[in-house]
Amino acid sequence: MAKGQRRRLKPVKLWKELPILFGVALLLALVIKTFFAQAYFIPSQSMQHTIEPGDRVLVNKLTPWFGWTPQRGQIVVFKDPGGWLDPSEIKKDNAFVGGVKKVFSWIGLLPEGNEQDLIKRVVGVPGDVVQCKGVGQPVTVNGVPLDEHSYLYRGVDGQLDDPSQTPFGPITVLPHTVFVLGDHRSDSGDSRVHLQEASQGLVPYSDMQGHAFVRIWPLTRFSGLGTPSTFSLKNPAQAAQSAATVPPLMWGFTLAVPLRAGLQRRRRRGGGLLPDPAGVTNRLRRRLGTERPLG
Repeated sequence: MAKGQRRRLKPVKLWKELPILFGVALLLALVIKTFFAQAYFIPSQSMQHTIEPGDRVLVNKLTPWFGWTPQRGQIVVFKDPGGWLDPSEIKKDNAFVGGVKKVFSWIGLLPEGNEQDLIKRVVGVPGDVVQCKGVGQPVTVNGVPLDEHSYLYRGVDGQLDDPSQTPFGPITVLPHTVFVLGDHRSDSGDSRVHLQEASQGLVPYSDMQGHAFVRIWPLTRFSGLGTPSTFSLKNPAQAAQSAATVPPLMWGFTLAVPLRAGLQRRRRRGGGLLPDPAGVTNRLRRRLGTERPLG
């Protein structure tokens, strides 16, 4: 090649580039679907009107890798803990269609439509006591009634669903489990229905797929799925208990840091907790030029 000449880059043919692009896209889709987020198709009515049948929601699958635990008010997707779903009601496609859907869902190109998964709202977390005394009565968590008007199902006549059509509890939520309810209480097979089973209607953390944080389809209903404010309420006993359970060492550090900082400031200024009167007087005289000679 002559000096000063540059070799021209040959264009890569499209048919050679496509397999590489497809492979990279497939790998990224698998990583995102496995570790970050997955779309789910909702076929049931148990979460109306928060989530309607046919809606697609995006489920955060990243947080469980960092020790996430379900919180009150979150909408979670979880595997059937056992016996929650009626096998006769599970719709099955033919072998070909089912295979195609499974592959596309596996790589994240279709929303997960696995009817072995359920979606509900977390009402109680480990240690909580959940109860409802019957029709017309609110669901209570640790004795605090929940204000559920903002998300409970309303019929075509505008009538709000009862928080529960039957009394239940009090039920204490066991460690590493949650108590869940659907927003459409009159059409939801949730924890209330399974209280007499060995699991006491509680869903273990190990069955959790993640929490739904946004509704992405249809676009006209695009919206975040936040936590209702009623789940942040605490009664006075809970607040006192929360303060009492803070480790003593933490309290010690909380008080020691500002105290230590205050002592350091005072020492820099005067060498003690209180200013030295003689030192203040001498400094003032030096500034005024009237300092007395030492005797």
